[in-house]
Amino acid sequence: MSASSPSLAIVGVTGAVGQEFLRVLEQRDFPFSQLRLLASKRSAGRTCTFKGTEYTIEELTEDSFKDVDLALFSAGGSISKKFAPIASDAGTTVVDNSSAFRMADGVPLVVPEVNPEAVGEIRPGRGGIIANPNCSTIIMLVPVTPLHHKAGVKRMIVSTYQAASGAGAAAMAELEQQTREVLEDKPPTCDIFPQQYAFNLFSHNSDIGPEGYNTEETKMIHETWKIWGQPEGRRTGIAATCVRVPVMRAHAESITLEFENPISEDEARKALADAPGVGIIDDRAGNRFPTPLDASHRDDIYVGRIREDLSLNGTGYGLNIFVCGDQIRKGAALNAVQIAELLLNR
Repeated sequence: MSASSPSLAIVGVTGAVGQEFLRVLEQRDFPFSQLRLLASKRSAGRTCTFKGTEYTIEELTEDSFKDVDLALFSAGGSISKKFAPIASDAGTTVVDNSSAFRMADGVPLVVPEVNPEAVGEIRPGRGGIIANPNCSTIIMLVPVTPLHHKAGVKRMIVSTYQAASGAGAAAMAELEQQTREVLEDKPPTCDIFPQQYAFNLFSHNSDIGPEGYNTEETKMIHETWKIWGQPEGRRTGIAATCVRVPVMRAHAESITLEFENPISEDEARKALADAPGVGIIDDRAGNRFPTPLDASHRDDIYVGRIREDLSLNGTGYGLNIFVCGDQIRKGAALNAVQIAELLLNR
């Protein structure tokens, strides 16, 4: 492998995140010597144009990773569980977008703006798996981590407003279809979700555990502890409520923070303004704050509604913020490509 131009594979290239991988790679002019596009058997043989070159999509098999230095996976947990170890054993370094390895011992869980050091000695062409965090976790931690470094987050309460993009291209298509059907007074098609999505909202559709938290919520809690390197007994108290809203693309989150040390609104704004990957939209006079449309197709996580938490009686130990980030982009594809860039540049 050339140190600066690895051979590259995209696993799950026909999906929403797979297509976003290609857009991000082209926009960031990611260097590569060869490119292999991999998907299911039913997609094999289709063609895809990337940077002016037409590529034929290949079926993902156990032999797909010969002479591949780096693979970006976004094909679902079951596919990752089977093929990521095969790729790693073949010498391919894997950046996996599924939940399959996020909490596995020895697998780094990385947000480049937050914990780049976690990649350790992993390099392209040497095998190994790096996990991309859950999209909601990434969107939360990019802006919260600089505040954590400034004052130490003691407790965090987050409510998410999650777009259809988080459930994939089929969910986005169903939201569009349902919107037309409802406006035409027709019964909505409910193939992806068991209830009407258009003009409605509901608890996140992931499984609910015995403690009453759904899987999306527990991911945000446990992944944060791992990314921040917090051992049991010294972990931030986190509570999450995750909700699906009828937005096509980009998630929003309302976050309440309690700190170990006091932090003013001005100090918080300065920390956020200096943080990589963060943009601020916080116009109180104009009542203008981040929206999913602001964040769609953008790299940054946008932050607004930066205000003291009055429930703590003016002590300066609490803040409320509202954030929006593109789930497909920074919440998935961009973060993975940034990890790949990190591997090349260390």
